[in-house]
Amino acid sequence: MNEVKHIMVNWNEPEDNYSEFMLNQLKKMLWFEDEFAPSNDKEKWEQLSDNERDTYLKVLAGLTGLDFFQGGRHGIGNWIEHIESSQKYTVFKMIEMEEVVIHAKSYSRIFSALATAPRIKQLEKWVEEHPTQQYKMNRIMKYYKGVNDKLSLYLAMAASCLLEGKLFYTGFFFPLYLSGKGSMKASGEIIKKIMLDENIHGIYTGLVAQEIYASLSEQERLIADEEFKGLVYDLYENELRYIQELYADLGLTHKVKQFLRYNTNKVCMNLGKEPIFEHVDIDPIVLNALSTEAENHDFFSMKGASYVKPTVERMRKSDWNFAGVER
Repeated sequence: MNEVKHIMVNWNEPEDNYSEFMLNQLKKMLWFEDEFAPSNDKEKWEQLSDNERDTYLKVLAGLTGLDFFQGGRHGIGNWIEHIESSQKYTVFKMIEMEEVVIHAKSYSRIFSALATAPRIKQLEKWVEEHPTQQYKMNRIMKYYKGVNDKLSLYLAMAASCLLEGKLFYTGFFFPLYLSGKGSMKASGEIIKKIMLDENIHGIYTGLVAQEIYASLSEQERLIADEEFKGLVYDLYENELRYIQELYADLGLTHKVKQFLRYNTNKVCMNLGKEPIFEHVDIDPIVLNALSTEAENHDFFSMKGASYVKPTVERMRKSDWNFAGVER
């Protein structure tokens, strides 16, 4: 039996020009679910229709399932173990922790503020039995568990980019949509925090995947391109069915499908590929939710208006005096 060589991670000698930067960004943005108060949304929650409340809880349940899958025993841990760079491995372990410890738990915090225990149990069962939800997780898991060379590692990472940068966003849409209309803003703030994390996850995974892709032979690249394209369209068709079921009664299917195509293009660009779909505009209400201009953000902790655990000195009026500052 061959002995395993144990090595240390040495951040004094960068292995690339982006891993340490990305790790520092994740550290600066680190947050925990108990720092936010989704219970502040109770009044707005009661004003939603039955269909809106049902959709809201179902998209959160779907997101919880995907996040726990991504960070759980069947998720990215399967391909992280094949990352040879100790610095890159460290960043991916941070990403893995955020998925299962912070993001999945954050959805539970919103659930506890809005739903009863029996209803939450029903939603767990709904995720476990939902065909399109289970299909996308099983489809991606085959790539995660099938890594045995550089080509399969690249495909696993590309699948990860699609999950975090594309499939999550079907669920993100409705909380963002309501938040953009001035409703459910405390819960929407949590969703925006998760989205900021996912954006970095996708960019970083895409950068590392591009390095692996560059090391493949020409034949392997052709195989990778064909496989990736097939996966994109397969998951897209599956997601269209999911969108139709969740959003049809609210008249939002067209807007969510546009959002799906927009984020599919973003994933392609993160992987250094050309967008698959023609240019797509995001719904202006969702854009409004994503805008931070109207939020009282704490620029030191990078937390927003519903952040309830101060960690720095309160901002004063003088802090908003930008006279003489170059714009």
